[in-house]
Amino acid sequence: MAIPKDLTLGFLGSGKMASALAKGFIKTGLIGPERILASDLQAGAREQFQRETGAKTTASNPEVVRFGKVLVLAVKPAQIVSLLGEIRPYYTENHLLVSIAAGITLATLASELFETARIIRVMPNTPALVGACAAGYALGEMATPEDGAVVQELLSATGYACELKENLLDAVTGLSGSGPAYGFVIIEALSDGGVAAGLPRELATRLAAQTLLGAAKMVLETGLHPGALKDMVTSPGGTTIDGVHELEKGAVRASLINAVRAATEKARWLGRK
Repeated sequence: MAIPKDLTLGFLGSGKMASALAKGFIKTGLIGPERILASDLQAGAREQFQRETGAKTTASNPEVVRFGKVLVLAVKPAQIVSLLGEIRPYYTENHLLVSIAAGITLATLASELFETARIIRVMPNTPALVGACAAGYALGEMATPEDGAVVQELLSATGYACELKENLLDAVTGLSGSGPAYGFVIIEALSDGGVAAGLPRELATRLAAQTLLGAAKMVLETGLHPGALKDMVTSPGGTTIDGVHELEKGAVRASLINAVRAATEKARWLGRK
């Protein structure tokens, strides 16, 4: 087990993504709520984090730095520079900074702290809350293999995690970071279709969500190409091929590709800004 028994975890920011990760870590038993502290200027965010996780919160970022050995940077990209400036006097070489801020590079983070700061950049997603996270992470120059093992274990406890080169993280942001929203839009649209065809709303939504869950499990567990699995459903002259034809007429593929590309470009823009 890579995670030390005395590990303390501090969240700098207690919004939805921070809550999802903390709750995921706690549900798996990797770390107890008594070893987590989160900060946020917004009282409402602090109250919700505490309610969902059972962990303590504070309005003080320095207090979190003094508490936690691993610090999760979970604020909006525009707040990064001011927050790092605030905690710099309290930050030491014994800390590991894990940033989930979209687009903010390892070099930028290090420049706001110090050259030897141990930093790992992560792009998780909100399904961490239900143990179905899809995350990518990149190690900074000074991060150790042990640091990487800790982050891998934490993220793997909430779903799937892979280490990759930093230049690919913006694409991860555009695909899996933003991807749950695309999935929710698809589920909602399928539910609308079911309602239009006569199904009750609650049943239509349940069937739509379960169908996408099943499709995803088939891709992951069979190892077959999604196109091959699609062909298994589309029998000659059947109902499915007519439905697929309508999707193609609506440029669903192109729209989803464009969504990933647009979100990726926005992540890159945030990093440059």
